[in-house]
Amino acid sequence: MASLASDFVHRLADPVNQVSLLSIGVAVVLVAYLFLSSADSSPGKLASVVYYYAAFAYNCFLKPHTGDGTGNQQDALESFYKSQAPIYDATRQRLLQGREDMLALVAAQVKHRRDTGRIGKKPIWVDIGGGTGFNVESMGQQLDVPTFFHAVYLVDYSPSLCEIARKRFERLGWKNVHVICQDARMFRLADYEAGVEEDKRDFSIGRPAYDEDARDAVGADVLTMSYSLSMIPDFHPVIDSVTNLLAADGIVGVIDFYVQNKVEYFGRNYMGGAIDRHCMWISRVFWRTWFELDRVNLDSARRDYVEYKFGTILSTNRRCRLMGFRIPYYIFIGCARSTGSSLNQVAQADAAVTESPFISALDLQSKSVRGRRSSSIERRSKAFDTAVVNLAASLPLPAAYYQNNKNRIYYDATLQKHRQFNDEYIYAFTWEDSRMDARLLKINGDDVILAITSAGDNILSYALERPKRIHAVDLNPSQNHLLELKIAAFRSLEYQDFWKMFGEGKHENFHTLLIEKLSPHLSSVAFDYWLHVGPSTFDPKSKGLYATGGSRHALLLVSWLGKLLGTTEDIKKMCEAQTLAEQRDLWNKRVRRVILSQLLSYFVIGSERFLWKALGVPGEQRAMIEEDFRRQGDRADNMKIGTPAEKKSGTGEAGEVGQVKSGQAIWNYGVQTLDPLVNETLLSDDNHYYLLCLNGQYTRRCHPDYLTPKAHIKLSTEGALDNIRIHTDELAEIFARMQPESLTIAVLMDSMDWFTPSAPDAGVQARAVNRALKMGGRVLLRSAGLNPWYIKKFEESGFSAKRVAARIPPGTCTDRVNMYASTWICTKQAFLPEEEEITEKKA
Repeated sequence: MASLASDFVHRLADPVNQVSLLSIGVAVVLVAYLFLSSADSSPGKLASVVYYYAAFAYNCFLKPHTGDGTGNQQDALESFYKSQAPIYDATRQRLLQGREDMLALVAAQVKHRRDTGRIGKKPIWVDIGGGTGFNVESMGQQLDVPTFFHAVYLVDYSPSLCEIARKRFERLGWKNVHVICQDARMFRLADYEAGVEEDKRDFSIGRPAYDEDARDAVGADVLTMSYSLSMIPDFHPVIDSVTNLLAADGIVGVIDFYVQNKVEYFGRNYMGGAIDRHCMWISRVFWRTWFELDRVNLDSARRDYVEYKFGTILSTNRRCRLMGFRIPYYIFIGCARSTGSSLNQVAQADAAVTESPFISALDLQSKSVRGRRSSSIERRSKAFDTAVVNLAASLPLPAAYYQNNKNRIYYDATLQKHRQFNDEYIYAFTWEDSRMDARLLKINGDDVILAITSAGDNILSYALERPKRIHAVDLNPSQNHLLELKIAAFRSLEYQDFWKMFGEGKHENFHTLLIEKLSPHLSSVAFDYWLHVGPSTFDPKSKGLYATGGSRHALLLVSWLGKLLGTTEDIKKMCEAQTLAEQRDLWNKRVRRVILSQLLSYFVIGSERFLWKALGVPGEQRAMIEEDFRRQGDRADNMKIGTPAEKKSGTGEAGEVGQVKSGQAIWNYGVQTLDPLVNETLLSDDNHYYLLCLNGQYTRRCHPDYLTPKAHIKLSTEGALDNIRIHTDELAEIFARMQPESLTIAVLMDSMDWFTPSAPDAGVQARAVNRALKMGGRVLLRSAGLNPWYIKKFEESGFSAKRVAARIPPGTCTDRVNMYASTWICTKQAFLPEEEEITEKKA
């Protein structure tokens, strides 16, 4: 017995035997799990389930492979698939997850290209490694396969699987589906489409991506590979063949298992997003070893080569959840990575970013630029610089260049300045009164506007005025993802679905809408983001969109206090009050003491961490609030704008007044914000900003302008939102790369409050704004201070400044938000010399 035990221990020390034993154990658990999950089925069906999974476990984990000896890949495939071909579909449903999503994404892209005229005739679809034909039949849920496609070619190297596929399509009666048992490296469409008269050919003609001679004469409009690439040992020539097979405007869809370390893809700018791409070391080791038992290779080179050979339209990383395991898989939607017009496309995109004179040709607005002063500095966008580097290195362009709509501008998501936000937006809605903006700015069709994105609400309000162009800028990528989602929703959704998503903040079918409707109108990074967070964000069982983001902490705090102190019903009544008198009564009797609790302000809301994380208030802005509070006794000086003795807001340091005094300053600021609002604006009818905070969603009666049915009709028309450019960067970077005198309006919100008075940054930005604005151009600023210190910087930089609203005397309501102590319009009155001119004079 001792020798047997010793021999067993010795054998168990062999890693191969360990994996084999583990495989048998997992197989037993898998069969037991599937057996129990089907325990409520009929006896006959239960017996079938037991048989299917017992056969699956035997073929995958126990049955020896007999086809490896010949060195023939077809023999190897048959040794694995022949005995399990009849049960293949029944046993792969739970394991091969995501196939329906991949097919739906491909279908959405193809329908979009058909609708926009990029695919003029019935397309051809080639499914590489199509096996039993499951994919083709599943596509029937998205498209009418017999009528939509000219022809469908299922290519697979396993005769057993192909036979199952033939029987499937005979049963379905789909005459345009052809099953080809052939090595994918040798498959050519011309071999099967040749002989059709030229004028009767009903398919796309492929055009060269790089080498014209390398392209097939007949191109496929759709190419898919579903869990097949990982089973092809010699994958490089297969991907090369597929690349040459794709038509110029064709779509390729790939789904497969993978494992990868972030070190392997670090520095790539063309892969279209990296959320959850990294796999832990134990996941990499275990899944690679596990799948190799069945000749499935999860090495990352396969996915990498696909991304290298094609342009990325959409890319996402998912996990197959099975029996508590999380198996990594990816979905890739791509296109031909380059055409002869690549440089021209890059130049056009660059012109749209920098407001180059070249953009006049794109706008079909041939206006003279003689009035614009010339500059010896050639200004290019970061996107252009990146594209040039990629083209020179024979790499695909960043995924942003392959998106159907060019709203989103490429940015490097790996930079720490973007990653600091941890894939979370702060604001789910915008704290700027769009009605006041309209009165102050009087936007017209000649305006080129630059504004901070925030949640995108004001960007859409500006779009309703039909300006020439809007540049939306935000350093936080997630804020721009939210604006992208809203734009995509205008382009693809009916009003009822649009209202559910952004009026109520919930939708029961968000995942389906994202895959089938929204995806063709999103950049890869935005799609990947919403695929990960969207289902939970818009889940009807959750609190909805407006209870997400950093600002949710403040809203949830109010809700929690209302429940704790028994004012929830009063808050609800406030949201439904029909008169100001009723609203004031509810506020003063119960609600005010909860929301404006001094204890809460002193020790929670007044803390630096809460102000930043929940309300987006940095220390510099907090210092302005504290400083104005400290000088409350001298309000007369504050009302005298421009006098030498005037004291500016924000020249001190945050926290100088001490923790208690700081809490008092924040409390006082809250009082001056909320009391006037309750007295002068009716929440239920005309103040959707605070209605949303208390109610958690908008109402049909009270909501932003962009949520009206009329706005939906206006902004959902073709091309209505093509004038929006979404930049993910600092304002200083965007201004620096803009062509001189290209903007007419800059809406900087309260961003200047974030600068430190002792640093030169504010002055640099004021000069950059001057250079980018036309003469007479306007800057709209809001501030937590009554007399922001940086106004002097604008006056020194060629602007005249006018305070157009202020909370003076205390208790004044400036607009429906009333969140800011003052609002300013700075108008450009003088040019500043270009930097090179200054350098020459100094020299």
